[in-house]
Amino acid sequence: MIDREKIFAYLRNVEEKVIIARVLDQCEIVLRKHQIQVTDFFDPFRTGQIFSIVQSIGSINAKADGGYPSAERKRTVIFPDFRSEDNISSELSYLFIEGNFKMVQVTHGDYLGAILGLGIKRDKIGDIIVLENGAQVIVASEISNYIKSHLVKVGKVKVSITDISRGDITPPEQKFKEIRTTVPSLRMDVIAGAGFGTSRAKIAREIAAERFSLNWHTCSNLSQSVKEKDIISARGRGRVELFEVGGQTKKGRIVVTLRKYL
Repeated sequence: MIDREKIFAYLRNVEEKVIIARVLDQCEIVLRKHQIQVTDFFDPFRTGQIFSIVQSIGSINAKADGGYPSAERKRTVIFPDFRSEDNISSELSYLFIEGNFKMVQVTHGDYLGAILGLGIKRDKIGDIIVLENGAQVIVASEISNYIKSHLVKVGKVKVSITDISRGDITPPEQKFKEIRTTVPSLRMDVIAGAGFGTSRAKIAREIAAERFSLNWHTCSNLSQSVKEKDIISARGRGRVELFEVGGQTKKGRIVVTLRKYL
């Protein structure tokens, strides 16, 4: 039996509780019926939160998939722990929205707005990768045909939509600000404070309130050790990677290179 009361005690608002309640319903289906369940698309913070909850339950496992390795928004597949994650479908579809955009500049928001204008919920849409002649869009498979049948314009430009494969996805260039600094230790609160440019005391309060994730898993341990290539994320703050750990200064501080993704 899942202890919902214990899990809800750590949640901050009604929206969060509604999302997690739905995920817990899916977890119970997996436990009782051994049927694989797939969540909606969520940002890295929420995905990490879901992973932490699944791991705390036992007898079930999870994998996150957004269509390509560096995807921002991902669906989480929840499955019995006796199943291998290989060959378990994430229920993703890949669409290419094409139009004559040579004279009209369109943005990520234009594509997203056009899809949402069909009455589709944001949680059914993954990453949107804007290209010169259109956009690649990753969506929940259950709404793919609806989009292909009903989306005819982006702004004032007529569009056509075709299916593409996972291998056709062109990952966007990752933009980041590089921060080279020194820190007294590689603790979670220290690295997060340096990366997000916020006082260690404020960051510590937010970490303790479970508002941060380490490698997509909720982390409330201030002294948790962070290593090279680890990703720290927080809702509303974005992501910071501990890209490189260098040597020590004469005063014993550690030289680090951080990447704050934009």
